[in-house]
Amino acid sequence: MRKFNIRKVLDGLTAGSSSASQQQQQQHPPGNREPEIQETLQSEHFQLCKTVRHGFPYQPSALAFDPVQKILAVGTQTGALRLFGRPGVECYCQHDSGAAVIQLQFLINEGALVSALADDTLHLWNLRQKRPAILHSLKFCRERVTFCHLPFQSKWLYVGTERGNIHIVNVESFTLSGYVIMWNKAIELSSKSHPGPVVHISDNPMDEGKLLIGFESGTVVLWDLKSKKADYRYTYDEAIHSVAWHHEGKQFICSHSDGTLTIWNVRSPAKPVQTITPHGKQLKDGKKPEPCKPILKVEFKTTRSGEPFIILSGGLSYDTVGRRPCLTVMHGKSTAVLEMDYSIVDFLTLCETPYPNDFQEPYAVVVLLEKDLVLIDLAQNGYPIFENPYPLSIHESPVTCCEYFADCPVDLIPALYSVGARQKRQGYSKKEWPINGGNWGLGAQSYPEIIITGHADGSVKFWDASAITLQVLYKLKTSKVFEKSRNKDDRPNTDIVDEDPYAIQIISWCPESRMLCIAGVSAHVIIYRFSKQEVITEVIPMLEVRLLYEINDVETPEGEQPPPLPTPVGGSNPQPIPPQSHPSTSSSSSDGLRDNVPCLKVKNSPLKQSPGYQTELVIQLVWVGGEPPQQITSLAVNSSYGLVVFGNCNGIAMVDYLQKAVLLNLGTIELYGSNDPYRREPRSPRKSRQPSGAGLCDISEGTVVPEDRCKSPTSGSSSPHNSDDEQKMNNFIEKVKTKSRKFSKMVANDIDVEVMYDWISLCLHGALMD
Repeated sequence: MRKFNIRKVLDGLTAGSSSASQQQQQQHPPGNREPEIQETLQSEHFQLCKTVRHGFPYQPSALAFDPVQKILAVGTQTGALRLFGRPGVECYCQHDSGAAVIQLQFLINEGALVSALADDTLHLWNLRQKRPAILHSLKFCRERVTFCHLPFQSKWLYVGTERGNIHIVNVESFTLSGYVIMWNKAIELSSKSHPGPVVHISDNPMDEGKLLIGFESGTVVLWDLKSKKADYRYTYDEAIHSVAWHHEGKQFICSHSDGTLTIWNVRSPAKPVQTITPHGKQLKDGKKPEPCKPILKVEFKTTRSGEPFIILSGGLSYDTVGRRPCLTVMHGKSTAVLEMDYSIVDFLTLCETPYPNDFQEPYAVVVLLEKDLVLIDLAQNGYPIFENPYPLSIHESPVTCCEYFADCPVDLIPALYSVGARQKRQGYSKKEWPINGGNWGLGAQSYPEIIITGHADGSVKFWDASAITLQVLYKLKTSKVFEKSRNKDDRPNTDIVDEDPYAIQIISWCPESRMLCIAGVSAHVIIYRFSKQEVITEVIPMLEVRLLYEINDVETPEGEQPPPLPTPVGGSNPQPIPPQSHPSTSSSSSDGLRDNVPCLKVKNSPLKQSPGYQTELVIQLVWVGGEPPQQITSLAVNSSYGLVVFGNCNGIAMVDYLQKAVLLNLGTIELYGSNDPYRREPRSPRKSRQPSGAGLCDISEGTVVPEDRCKSPTSGSSSPHNSDDEQKMNNFIEKVKTKSRKFSKMVANDIDVEVMYDWISLCLHGALMD
């Protein structure tokens, strides 16, 4: 059958639209315009504002927890402050200076928070109102703030500086009290060397008048606030990173830069009672263990019924190259090393009591990572993690595209939630999320809202955004349909992208029919159909398409005819293709150039698809003449007609995903014209224009259609054809005649452009399918 040239149809539509617009101008001349509607809404009636912020805090730097109110605070390097309570309770605040938050301290059970910034300012936040605000600020001009400590139920805030001095601030008035502990009075009078910045301050759990001060050089001082002198001084050869008290106030533990822990008796300053190297190799002959990486933080928590917990971060051996960051939990004789996905910024141990002089009874550890927040259950064997209810996993893999849908069908969110609930990962703690403070009412929206995010690892997440909270409904992994590369030689041919070959670029979704279409960075398109039943797909349907920018891609000698426009590998004849296996369609041209090779390899083994979105068709653009396919830049799906249209800088293709066939494949040069791509001269196969709005008037009733006008531009004048081809072509033209007359009425009524394109698709689809 001869090829039908779509350009003639588009030229006819252009002429019909222009004539229809001329008729409308004649019916409504400029002098007799209809009266304009008086608009009462003005620009001042509208305001653009942020309502809520979701996702993980960017570049976190500090962590604090109120054990009574059960509120968690996270500070960032950009001066942001995030508060978390029960699911749905989240708040965002911002310091005006934008300086990094170096430390946070709650006024426990008082609804207030102290933040210390890198610009040497302290701020007191009032959290007892709907929008937290700063009540007081204090600026240090001559000294740099390095550490702060606020004892439980105390009105005195202790501030350590880089010079080694300690200032005391009255929290109520937020002013300096005038009491200063100078570094030269705190250390030995005979010592002439500076002890370094203050890295730790804490009060004795049994006596709040005794202050433990840790200097970076390795010196620890127990200071008596009343007598204004040092009671004891403890010296160690290695630098100190953190200090923690035993609840009885008789012992404390220090972490050092050589990966060791030293336990000291308060009344025995000569040497530590015990020295531990948690990750060091114990050498024979009683030699000192090999040094390890610094232990950045340690906490010492006691229990009534057993051994105390020693929890620390860092301290790994130097020979563990490439090992992920770890949190170590030492309980009695057992030591558990918990690997983390990202670097540890800070951690806190959650205890049953806020009183430091009682048995702590730790039940969980909050670990703030560089890109995640992890909560570990200490009460269960194996230390499982709690399932995080916050929408922090939105950036678990970088978001590469995002779509928002409002007023969705009411049954859509329950359907997505039902299939997403089956995706629950195993191994989580059975307890409820322990950070459950605060109270926040639900949003007042009466319509369902859904956000869909595409990610760099090829995953697609559906989020319920109907209320203030953002709750994940369902997660789809698009990479499951492709073969995984096991070695360097078996890597996919993703020359168009160096990393993340499955990254999602574009999402097109129809909420009514639930059809989903995604375009990936490796020039691939996947169509998904929603199903509540599990299926096993023996062979994944696949189409391979060639998109070219030029008709004459290859230079031809003068006088020779250029090669015809390439057609899709799946075939240009829009007929259903039977399911077939596709091990590899690689081929090479005579000069060794890669040709007809997709960037990714689709699995040729049976694929088990869980309830939810299941693969309907995989479409891949292939290499042409040794050049990789260009990334897809536009995508649309129409479930009413079963069509998917996608394009890039080389052209556009239309696919019938029901029949698994390519309907249309046009290069950019054909869309814009053969000359200047930004300027198209009007050209039409008609001999004369008739100023009627009958759209496609050259194939109207009573018009004689010459044989030459039914031929494709690429077909030769002497190409043979039989009567069957003539009959099929005549039937095709008659169908277009009928549909064009209906379309002309739509043009005369100034129909919407999107409806016009849908109608074109329907004409082509119906005519070609018949």
